[in-house]
Amino acid sequence: QLQLVESGGGLVQPGGSLRLSCAASETIIRSDTWAWYRQAPGKQRELVALLSKDTTDYLDNVKGRFAISRDDAKDTGYLQMNSLKPEDTAVYYCNLVTRYFNSYWGQGTQVTVSS
Repeated sequence: QLQLVESGGGLVQPGGSLRLSCAASETIIRSDTWAWYRQAPGKQRELVALLSKDTTDYLDNVKGRFAISRDDAKDTGYLQMNSLKPEDTAVYYCNLVTRYFNSYWGQGTQVTVSS
């Protein structure tokens, strides 16, 4: 069973940056779709960023600040987060949907934006 292991969360001041990583335990190919979700306390999980082949899509309030990417040679997905705001505070989850439409989730990593 494919596993996803996340890293890179933490505490950062407003305006700061973090890069989240999500490493897969099996080989990832270009047709697999990466996504990042987040869930803040008391709120529903929401889709933050999506990368399907060369097409990206973002939640409106992270556009221009976040960037999703992948390195297929390392079987890893990334979420670069810049100009972080307190409202970005949440648990972030990576998600991978394979060419067989199997969906896998990372364990989640806490991102806290606070001064």
